[in-house]
Amino acid sequence: MPRPEIVDLFAGPGGLDVAARALGYEVTGIEYDQDACETRTKAGLSTLQGDVRDFGPHKFPSATVLAGGPPCQTFTVAGHGAGRRALDEVIEFVQRMAGGEDVRSKLSELDDERTGLVLEPLRWALEALRDGHPYEAIVLEQVPAVLPVWQEYATALKAHGYSVAEPEVLNTEQFGVPQTRRRAILVARLGTEAKLPEPTYRVYRKGVPRGQGDPNQTEWVPMSKVLDRPTRFEVISNYGTGGDPKTRGRRTSDEPAFTVTGKVSRNRVVAMDGTELPRFSNKEAGLLQTFPADYPWSGRAIAQQIGNAIPPLLGEAVLRAALGTAEEYAAD
Repeated sequence: MPRPEIVDLFAGPGGLDVAARALGYEVTGIEYDQDACETRTKAGLSTLQGDVRDFGPHKFPSATVLAGGPPCQTFTVAGHGAGRRALDEVIEFVQRMAGGEDVRSKLSELDDERTGLVLEPLRWALEALRDGHPYEAIVLEQVPAVLPVWQEYATALKAHGYSVAEPEVLNTEQFGVPQTRRRAILVARLGTEAKLPEPTYRVYRKGVPRGQGDPNQTEWVPMSKVLDRPTRFEVISNYGTGGDPKTRGRRTSDEPAFTVTGKVSRNRVVAMDGTELPRFSNKEAGLLQTFPADYPWSGRAIAQQIGNAIPPLLGEAVLRAALGTAEEYAAD
């Protein structure tokens, strides 16, 4: 029996694809960025380079799972916020799409065209339904600000017979990632109950020791466990707490990293006596994202590729809960 296939929209350098491959799935990622495509090629990931808006389900007739993480730049707190300001408009577009309207010509009303990309997975899902070959499962992720959009997606998909787990924001450190990062996750299934993963690691709280917390959960993972540095160190965040650059966050190597972004190299790294140390390399940033140590980062803007990716370890937890392994999924 052929392995189940996933089509991954906005696939980036391969965070979700690495996770899917570990579970035995065949994955084809659609990615526009040339640099991310170079990394994917070196990593042996099947890739169609192009704009997701130029394709649809008919291009991948054997894919039974739709996955994706639309660009987050307009929704993230670190960005300019056009997506967050347009949430009401985006939710209205979701409702109009669910009602059968083709809204693509209307998306020019948005201040930033990238905001409208968050609607592409729904377009693909609805087109597949109209074609009579609906996706058996849908798995989507984005920054927390997109949670209301995923909640509206859930309403639309339920109306078409999907079981949808209530979309939630998951903390990456609760799935073994040595980094605090929050992602809004949507999982939908046809013919079976949709599920999100249950956290297996303790949530990180500043000042709360690793040993405290739910005794049934594993202690969160510190940076020191994955980075090969000879001594303890402290990271001074590039971002100021509450937007104040004078109150930059600090974490020691005994804690998880701050969210890894494309600007990770701007975070200072100092010894415990304050001596400046080398800042995080691309390899170290990749390790904090749980990519393999030998992942073949290629092209330009590698830090941006790493920062944009979903941590493979989180991706694997989500896919395992949503689908099981490829062998288990095929047996359902």
